[in-house]
Amino acid sequence: MDADERAAWLRLLLTPNLGPRTARQLLGAFGLPQQVLAAGRAALRERVADDLADQLASDPTDTVAAALARSEAWLAGPGDRWLLTFADADYPPALLATPDPPPVLFAWGTRTALAQPAIAIVGSRSCTQQGRETAAAFAQALAHAGLTIVSGLAVGIDAAAHRGALQAAEEGAAATTIAVAGTGIDVIYPSGQRALSETIRQRGLLLSEFAPGMPALPHNFPRRNRIIAGLARGVLVVEAALRSGSLITARLAADFGREVLAIPGSIHSPTARGCHRLIKEGARLVENARDVLEELRMDGALVPRERRGETTGGALGDQQRRLLDALGRDPVTLDQLAARCAADAGTISATLLELELAQHVERLPGNRYQRLR
Repeated sequence: MDADERAAWLRLLLTPNLGPRTARQLLGAFGLPQQVLAAGRAALRERVADDLADQLASDPTDTVAAALARSEAWLAGPGDRWLLTFADADYPPALLATPDPPPVLFAWGTRTALAQPAIAIVGSRSCTQQGRETAAAFAQALAHAGLTIVSGLAVGIDAAAHRGALQAAEEGAAATTIAVAGTGIDVIYPSGQRALSETIRQRGLLLSEFAPGMPALPHNFPRRNRIIAGLARGVLVVEAALRSGSLITARLAADFGREVLAIPGSIHSPTARGCHRLIKEGARLVENARDVLEELRMDGALVPRERRGETTGGALGDQQRRLLDALGRDPVTLDQLAARCAADAGTISATLLELELAQHVERLPGNRYQRLR
């Protein structure tokens, strides 16, 4: 888009008290943002409150002008940075179909990340180590199956999901990860996520509907969650307490007609209670990556042939074959496998999910695994 068009979109975004729904109504009534701003007070007052019409029909205030300059400066910075608007052909159709999609998104990173079908993986910040390993393993396997992993860049489950998808990308998966921020795209929150954010920017995509400089305000995060749910075909909750923000994302997904999936845990664990409530309310109980693909009606459709053991020579990777040898023919636990292979549980979990997708391994009750071939 040219400079005038970009400035008009930014002005629409930065006008105080002009939310996504009202912006969409104005765009529907007048056309592009330049036409909204040129409509005049009388026409605007027929659509919105008088004070909002006066703001749009007047020159920007000093505060809005400063925010415009900051946004323009960020967009002019290094790297692949752009505005994604309703007028763009690559605006995600699934997000556009939600009740209040953001008219403008700041984007930084790999443009093709938006072209892949997506699954959101979310969960508790105060998760268990097993939860982190499970989130990373599911993300890794699902990214190999062709699903972009969407999450919120928070510590805990979100970060683990992003890392699992990035690991899959390093291994040659076509899919990657999208992090949706609850701050301005230039604000790293939490601050400890700077390294992860930089890696996502290089190999995936950062998105935010908030202008650069926006701090981490509490009411930003439910808004962020609706974008996470809107981008994805379904939401997988790995661990969540009863008051977790992940349940908000899951319920938004249900409202949008998306699939809601949850991984069960111990009845004694506080971080499993949110998942159990979702399952009671109708969420799909998920035990492996194939369950997710079945629920999304993508079972086998996006799983690369080599992930199904259908390479030219029918051979598995060295790591997969070593794990199958270690499994033997009797059911074993994850801990037993980790001890036999002298490897960490996260690596073992990821490889087991790959073998489940290839139908070489079956997961049994009690977190045990059985070789099938």
